[in-house]
Amino acid sequence: MADVYAKLKELGIELTEAPKPLGSYLPSLITGRLIFVSGQLPIKNGDMLYTGKLGLDLSLEDGILSARQAAVNSISVLENSLHSLNSISRIVKLTGYVASSEGFNQQADVINGASNLFYELFGEEGRHARAAVGVYELPMNAPVEIEVIAELEN
Repeated sequence: MADVYAKLKELGIELTEAPKPLGSYLPSLITGRLIFVSGQLPIKNGDMLYTGKLGLDLSLEDGILSARQAAVNSISVLENSLHSLNSISRIVKLTGYVASSEGFNQQADVINGASNLFYELFGEEGRHARAAVGVYELPMNAPVEIEVIAELEN
């Protein structure tokens, strides 16, 4: 697998401090060779990138960018927890939640914003099992929330 930090630099992505949990939970938890990253929102520099529902307040492109930022935040949590992204052997599962207006059914397209980033960073090891779920509302009026499970090297 390619050096994840070199890929981040190539993509112009600078990791910042991982967002703090909004409730009584851990940002991540390691058990065995798996690390579970709690739900991440599209927060950048302390501010929500977009707010509202897809198909009502926001465009598909806004949703894709939101999912990508939530993925960047997940990567920040992984880096903070592991101290090296290169200790990840693969991304196992991504679950994405999309705040959707009535009739909006492009959740899979929205969550591709996160899935594609993991593929860009980790190559074939970034391909994962996935669910893209439409929901009525998310915390802080976020349009997207993602959670990630990754496998660690031996």
